[in-house]
Amino acid sequence: MRLAGRVALVTGGNRGIGRAISLAFATEGAKVVVVGRNAASCDETVAAIKAEGSEALAIRADVSREADVASMVATAVQRFNRIDILVNNAGVNLPYKAVVELTPEEWDYVVGTNLTGPFLCCRAVVPVMIAQGYGKIVNISSLGGRSGAAGRTPYRPTKAALINFTECVAAEVKEHGIDVNAVCPGPVNTDMMREITNNNVPLNAMQPEEIAAVVVFLVSGEAGAITGAAIDAFGEANPLFGSQASRIRPK
Repeated sequence: MRLAGRVALVTGGNRGIGRAISLAFATEGAKVVVVGRNAASCDETVAAIKAEGSEALAIRADVSREADVASMVATAVQRFNRIDILVNNAGVNLPYKAVVELTPEEWDYVVGTNLTGPFLCCRAVVPVMIAQGYGKIVNISSLGGRSGAAGRTPYRPTKAALINFTECVAAEVKEHGIDVNAVCPGPVNTDMMREITNNNVPLNAMQPEEIAAVVVFLVSGEAGAITGAAIDAFGEANPLFGSQASRIRPK
């Protein structure tokens, strides 16, 4: 098992891509801290992990709140004594909306979770990793972080900024044995995708487990040569495929 003995903290680990990552980490031998806003789904994910014989802890937290993040990290360290892996997966989106129709509250909601959240989590977890002399951080960006699109402010700008944030942090912490990378998924069949598209999921959407497999690789010993990178995991939605990619509906 590639992650035996490791402790992983996954934000938004209770549903969609995050849940798939949490389960995949457990399968590879990691102890998993599942973080989310919904306590019931966090508990359900932890129950699924424990049913497979792995150890896990559910924490209800809003990563846009500094106090929640501080408490989350303290609880994880108290329970497991270390944090080897951080996956900043928690994210929110809005249905299609023109910029002139956005409210400041909607802007703050998306930016707070998608960008401030990873900042707060890294700020809290990096000192733990520095003390250990080891760490792996993966930030979940998006195909939308590679280009803008009508009606996708502020989601896509936050995902673009997250790629740059990844590079900045990677440059700061490499000397401490910490690798920081981003993954940019194309459309994935998740609850969030169904919510923002009114169940009109793209025909070429991937499954969450496909992204989880990429993340497992990045946090394993096999990816020691990779840091400060943004890995495009577009699946069939890759623009290189031309007309096939045209089946994508706005994310």
